[in-house]
Amino acid sequence: MENKKAVTPLWRNKKMLPIFIQALFIILVGFVISVMVRNVQSGLDQIGLKIGLDYLNLKASFPIAESLISYTPDDPYKRAIVVGLLNTLKVSFFGIIIASVLGVFMGIARLSSNWLIRKLATVYVEVFRNTPLLVQIFIWNFAVFLPMPKIEDAASIGSFYFSNRGAAIPWFTVHDHSLTWIAVIVVLAVVTIFLFKKLTSIAINAGKHTYPLLSCIAVFALGFILFYFILGNGPFGISVPEFNGNAFESGTSLSIGFLSMLVALSIYTSTYIAEIVRAGILGVPKGQTEAAQALGFKSQTALRLIIFPQAIRIIIPPLTSQYLNLIKNSSLAMAVAYQDIVGIGNTIINQTGHTFETILIMIAVYLLFSLGTSLFMNFFNKKFQLVER
Repeated sequence: MENKKAVTPLWRNKKMLPIFIQALFIILVGFVISVMVRNVQSGLDQIGLKIGLDYLNLKASFPIAESLISYTPDDPYKRAIVVGLLNTLKVSFFGIIIASVLGVFMGIARLSSNWLIRKLATVYVEVFRNTPLLVQIFIWNFAVFLPMPKIEDAASIGSFYFSNRGAAIPWFTVHDHSLTWIAVIVVLAVVTIFLFKKLTSIAINAGKHTYPLLSCIAVFALGFILFYFILGNGPFGISVPEFNGNAFESGTSLSIGFLSMLVALSIYTSTYIAEIVRAGILGVPKGQTEAAQALGFKSQTALRLIIFPQAIRIIIPPLTSQYLNLIKNSSLAMAVAYQDIVGIGNTIINQTGHTFETILIMIAVYLLFSLGTSLFMNFFNKKFQLVER
């Protein structure tokens, strides 16, 4: 008698079940999206609006206090959106840099053997981490920056001026040789990287003291000085602010709203970064520290050359999340009248009524920033990962 091979029913087939579930999920998501689109279309039809981006070419007719590019109320809405995008990018970029520096410093200070430094770092982290970000923004704006002296009596630290209109600081200016200098710096960077790898390889293979870092700094500095005398000036000029009786000219001006957002975002995010750094350092096996001490390394040298490079592999993934949070938290800028993409988008919605399209643009901007940050940090993380078989 011929034995028939048992056939597994489809609803019990382990290969087919995941495919069916994923197909069902896609159909469900498609149905929800179609219902949402129909509802939006129906709502817009009732108020007489049509979906489209033609309104972006209309005249904006509203001023923007600060902009990285030229802008006037006669420009179209699309240029106003670009201004908002750049303002969001500006506060996020500088916020990430300052928060990273503060966070690393505070994270290391939390592990200091000095009692006073360790306690001060703990108070800093606990106070600013456990206070709502919006409250901190208000405190910096209304209690710190707005009560500053009038612009006629601006407080100064060297060429830095602070008043109730914001800060006026020296800034870089380009000249005819700036492009040449960029090429020179790129060449010097490539040469020093090659030299660093070569000297490091000799130090490892031959056991000689080649001082790769000091040698590279010396080569870069000598090349920089040499081209400074050849070209007759530096890569950029410096423009210093000057008071003309009504406002500061030259340099660059930072508004109260920008300063409030930048300081609050940087300090708030740095507390989380400090805890990530502390956890990363503690995550390195204690035997590494003991081995460094046995070899006669100073604690600072051991931290810089042995502990921290290993801790970075632990720190980078959660650090990426904090960078993304900082970018998204920048949308609170409306609270202090800093005109970022959200503030300008809301003004456009109030003037045109194109809520759906403008909100989609705002979502696209934040998605673009977040995906760009994630891609960069993932690339950075991959470079520092241990290569295992």
